[in-house]
Amino acid sequence: MTGDIPVPVSVSERVPVPARPGEDPVALIRAAFAALNRRDLDACTRMMTEDFGINIAGMPFRMTGRAAWRRNVEVMRTAFPDFRVTVDDAFGTGDRVAVRVTIRGTHLGEFRGLPATGRRVEYSGIELYGVAGGLLTEEWIAPDTETLTAQLTGEAGAPG
Repeated sequence: MTGDIPVPVSVSERVPVPARPGEDPVALIRAAFAALNRRDLDACTRMMTEDFGINIAGMPFRMTGRAAWRRNVEVMRTAFPDFRVTVDDAFGTGDRVAVRVTIRGTHLGEFRGLPATGRRVEYSGIELYGVAGGLLTEEWIAPDTETLTAQLTGEAGAPG
């Protein structure tokens, strides 16, 4: 069990990894984001089903699988090598968990056709997760792309 190995993280990220069905799905989400912030993608994917579904607002298609999720994270890490996600709010009922997040990072690589700007970005998102059998089954992501785009292009809304 990897959840028993202590990893240096901030106090707000010290959440045990639920490994069994019936454990708190909100704790599972918090553990997944803590692993993402540690850059432990293996831990993240162990918390997902093989056919994990990825639904991103504005994307004309659904992606499926752990490898697709890893590719999406690598796109973000390439564009924003220091990106971190803060879970601002999380709650769930049954097999669904809703999360409000803030994403912060520095634009140091190409992103959606825009070359690196060196600008710091900070934007929010609302995410919904499906959970079954102690694993994440699907995500629906609705990021504030308007704020992100404005910050990347220098139009407005850049953090201080």
